[in-house]
Amino acid sequence: MPEDIIAGIPPFDEEAAAAARARQDTLTKPPGSLGRLEELSIQLAGITGRPIPIIRERAIITMAGDHGVVAEGVSAYPQEVTPQMVLNFLSGGAAINVLARHVGARNVVVDMGVAVDLEPHPDLIVRKIGYGTQNIATGPAMTREQAVQAIRAGVEVVEAEIERGLDIVGTGDMGIGNTTPSAAIAAALTGRPAAEIAGRGTGVDDAGLQRKIDAIERALRVNAPDPADGLDVLSKVGGFEIGGLAGVILGAAAHRRPVVVDGFISTAAAMLAVVIAPPVRPYLIAAHRSQESGHALMLEWLGLEPLLDLDLRLGEGTGAALGISLAEAACKILAEMATFDEAGVSGKE
Repeated sequence: MPEDIIAGIPPFDEEAAAAARARQDTLTKPPGSLGRLEELSIQLAGITGRPIPIIRERAIITMAGDHGVVAEGVSAYPQEVTPQMVLNFLSGGAAINVLARHVGARNVVVDMGVAVDLEPHPDLIVRKIGYGTQNIATGPAMTREQAVQAIRAGVEVVEAEIERGLDIVGTGDMGIGNTTPSAAIAAALTGRPAAEIAGRGTGVDDAGLQRKIDAIERALRVNAPDPADGLDVLSKVGGFEIGGLAGVILGAAAHRRPVVVDGFISTAAAMLAVVIAPPVRPYLIAAHRSQESGHALMLEWLGLEPLLDLDLRLGEGTGAALGISLAEAACKILAEMATFDEAGVSGKE
């Protein structure tokens, strides 16, 4: 485990946050009238250590991996869709490409564990830990060493993006079947029943949902993941792309970069990151509340209030792209609005 990364996560900068709050109270508006945008700008100040944070360089890191648990009939789509969608990302035709372009973010695509070898592509980062995980319903997803390797890969990917220039990062995923390990992670960490966490994912019918709940219950019973040990949970019921995203979160926090967490799968990764390194929590911004039934419980466990609720359930980083747009708007409000004194406007009596 990259202990230096965990130990290197700096505390939230309360002084910078206080300075941002003080400036918000001098801007030409009733205090608090811009609601969550004000709170978001204050959080971004505390994350970055800058009283007036600026967002110029944005990236969404979309990590892909396959899952052995698809053998249990937990997805409405075949596993072949994972590499097909990765190719769609690389050709610019997916929803995440559209929304990343919309918010001016580069989309970074990473093969963490797709079950086949993809054709080389200049925009594809290959950090393949294995050709998909093992079936969690019958045994552990991966070895503990592979879990460490996945997290380390995520750290290294985000550090390379920081070297290119990065002020904010969004997390995204692709992997047929990956709502099942994500739900298993959430059930293991929250202690809530699988039936409360598991949703319909790609759109399974009632029978498919029951197969999914059964698979999660078996995974938890067979593997007995330790909720106090994030690496144990990842190795027993997780996924290569989920571990990679946890690494992205840890690496970004270590460099004071805000992390906009996408939906169900990204939130499972964020939960693991918080168990592994609790100081990472204030670096997290929940982009949205997913349509997946257990996502609200996961956000509640993390203590995060989502920015949006648009009934999204696609993944890829689509919600994170929209969240990045709001984060940039929050920073611009703080930086560019006039104060009462500057505008010659009378303040509150």
